[in-house]
Amino acid sequence: MYAILDIETTGGKFNEEGITEIAIYKFDGHAIVDQFISLINPEKEIQKFVVKLTGINNAMLRNAPKFYEVAKRIIEITKDCTLVAHNTSFDYRILSTEFERLGYDFNRNTLCTVELSQALILDQPSYSLGKLTKSLGIPMTDRHRASGDALATVQLFKLLLEKDVHKNIIQNSVKYYDRRIEKDKHQKLIDATAKVMGVFYVHDSEGKVIFIGRGKNIKAEVNKLFLKDTKRSIKIQDRANSISFEKTGNELFTRLKYYIELETLSPKYNFKKKRKPFHQNFNNDNFIIIDKGREVEEHAIILIENNNVFGYGYTNLAYQENKLDILKTLLTTIENKELAKAIIKNYLNKNKVQKIIRL
Repeated sequence: MYAILDIETTGGKFNEEGITEIAIYKFDGHAIVDQFISLINPEKEIQKFVVKLTGINNAMLRNAPKFYEVAKRIIEITKDCTLVAHNTSFDYRILSTEFERLGYDFNRNTLCTVELSQALILDQPSYSLGKLTKSLGIPMTDRHRASGDALATVQLFKLLLEKDVHKNIIQNSVKYYDRRIEKDKHQKLIDATAKVMGVFYVHDSEGKVIFIGRGKNIKAEVNKLFLKDTKRSIKIQDRANSISFEKTGNELFTRLKYYIELETLSPKYNFKKKRKPFHQNFNNDNFIIIDKGREVEEHAIILIENNNVFGYGYTNLAYQENKLDILKTLLTTIENKELAKAIIKNYLNKNKVQKIIRL
């Protein structure tokens, strides 16, 4: 669970700034499940350049709540969450400083979308939120206002989670706590999944992926896994501490993500199969495969370039269809191109997709 936030301040000397506006969107990796947006009375003057930048002035904040009046709500919405922001060190410092003034020790795990973007979206001319989201085709309204910036960060973070094929965000940045007694553990893990098509990941107490599964109904597949009594299944059940999952929207993406991530992550309890060399080519050298996405009006995209699989991802195609350079930026590139080619070619030989566009 993530708390994606943005804070606007008065400006001023280091650690003497006051909060003028805050927006927090609680995000479960798939959708926003809660939100808190509020102007804040900082009880101090706003710097003139900040007024010009944000449009927030002292008159607007005269009747706004003071920080101590919203502190409890902030604690509640961020509880058991990893804080995510574009330049988290700033937002986290400001928030922690405000709580220190109240005598409260505010501690949360954090993730920075600037650092993640630099690692996962290479060669961008700028990693500022405004310029980065514009280059990626992510819509933004109310720039330099907390709600607008935080919503854009949500969309950016969703893209980063999708491009994180090695699962470094989940495996290395999130701490998992098991407060459940053994009797109820499996049921709560099952309840945390959904009746959707996709791929699921079983994590141990350190967050490491120990098993990957897939299916048209993830909840049913997890339930089956916990009902099995084979030696391998029992080991997975004993070590399972949390389960994450990714919706795929269609069978081709389910197969593609499943087999690619088996190769990438090499989970301890998945069977490892040796694959025969694959030498077949596609019928065309350059084309785009379009299939059903995860949500209404969203499309799943696979780009084939020079008879190799360039990458895959999701888009609404409203802007990117004729913008191949932007489309490439949105797609998750594939390292094991031979494996991806075999999966896609075999699938196309036996199944239909929504649409194929030849380039």
